[in-house]
Parts: sequence; structure tokens; C-alpha cells
Amino acid sequence: MTKSQWECFLQNLGVWEGSFTNFSPQGTFLKDTPSRLSLEHLNHNQTVRLTLNRLGQDVIREFSSVGGGLLFFENGSFSEGLIQLGPFSEFGAELALVHENRRLRLVQLFDKTGQLKELILIREHLAGTPVAERPTLQINDLLGEWQGQAVTIYPDWRSPDTYSTTLKLELDDTGRLIQGLSFGDVSRQAASLREASPTRLRTITSTATIKDSIILFDQDPEKQIQVLMLPDGASATSPLKVQLRQPLFLEVGWLIQPNLRQRMIRSYNEKGEWVSLTLVTEERV
Repeated sequence: MTKSQWECFLQNLGVWEGSFTNFSPQGTFLKDTPSRLSLEHLNHNQTVRLTLNRLGQDVIREFSSVGGGLLFFENGSFSEGLIQLGPFSEFGAELALVHENRRLRLVQLFDKTGQLKELILIREHLAGTPVAERPTLQINDLLGEWQGQAVTIYPDWRSPDTYSTTLKLELDDTGRLIQGLSFGDVSRQAASLREASPTRLRTITSTATIKDSIILFDQDPEKQIQVLMLPDGASATSPLKVQLRQPLFLEVGWLIQPNLRQRMIRSYNEKGEWVSLTLVTEERV
């Protein structure tokens, strides 16, 4: 990356208007809260003040550096969350995609038993710019072949990895989803898209059942992974339960245009340590 983490953070400056929408783990709409978030420079660009207003209440944070559980990509997209999964403690993370005048952020929360508890979808646009929200994601929006470029960055600041990806999604005769994910560069980093542990597989194939807005990868009853199709072309991928001594990943997807999609994947290893963050930009061919 040519930009520093601080410079990447500054891609988010401005006033963002939108809403926080809460969903149950099954994708049931719970509530929607209008929001206004301001990110402004102070102290000759040495400090950024974040002011979030919801329901007339202000939450203020000030940043003079970034790090810890927070990492940014060059376009301003970012993720913030716990760096370690622990026993008997709540777990969660935010994944945020930035495209032109819009941001789509997803918070995934798990309770102390590791069960998926709640999802918060945050849709924002820069104040004074048009709102161009997409419809709720449908399975047909995803079918086909997607070719992309992935960038993986690391909490330990090592050099990023870039590689090509191919994602194929199709339905079989029974209506079951078949997913094939291939990597142009087979490496530990590339494999973290599906598993946070090293692997040498070039293509990973998995299948899922589809019911309403839920895609459930249920081949392994112990490691079921759910994809929720949400408003504004969003998708939320997470394990139904996070478990110690098992690698896991959290993912947000955003169908920005009918044939343009972004995904962000936050990966943890079998020790529960946060190991990487991957941004995929893919086009349907």
C-alpha cells in the first residue's frame, strides 16, 4: 500500500447521513434508526473527531492514530473489531465498504455462548449527494461467474497480498446452491477467504440450501455458515456459532451495480486470533 493507515482513514472525512437497521440472526427486521455521522479534521490534521448522532444523542470519539483491531484499505473501506475470540465473552466486528459517495457498514454480534445474536446494517451517503439505494438482495442477483481482484492486509503491518479470484454460483436441479471459489495465487493468504488456516487447494467447492432470505452452508453440522440477503444489495456471512479452536471468518457483500460487487472478509485462525482482512472487487462475466 502506498498510503499510510492514517491517509486511508482520511478517505472517510465528511458528513454521512443514513440509518442503523437492526436485524435478528434470521434476518427479521427489528428497527431502523436515522443517523448522522461527522468525521472532521482538528489540530492541523493531527486529530479526527467522530460525532455520531442517533435519536438526538451524540457519541464523540477522537482519533490521533489508528491500529488495534482497526485496519483500512486505500479506498477508505475498513474493519474494526475484537482481535481475539475468548471463552465466555461477547464477540463481534464491523465491516465497512466505501464506494464513491456511499458507505455500507455491517456489525455482526455474538453472545457469550458464541451464538449469532444480532446484525446491524448501516447505510450512509455523503450529505448533499443523491441517495441511490439498491433493492434487497435476491439469489438471482448472485448467480453466474464473478471475476475479481483481492487485496489482503494484515494486523502485523506486513506487505499486502494481491491476487485474482473467481466465484461461480449456480443452482442444481434440486434448487441447492453450488459455490466454487478459485484463486489465481494459491497461498495461505488466498485461502483465508474461506478458511483462516493454511491450505493448498486451488478451488473450494461448497453447497447450501436457500430459504427466503437465508443461504445456509450446512454440509458440516458443526460449522454451519449463513449468508443473509439484506436491503441495498447487502449480504452478511457469518457462522451461526463461533467456537474456540476453530478458524472462522466474517464477511459483508455489497452489490453496488448489477454486475459489480465488493466483499470484505475478516479472518481468524484456530487460536481465535485475528489474522487478516481481505477486500474483493469482482465483476460478473
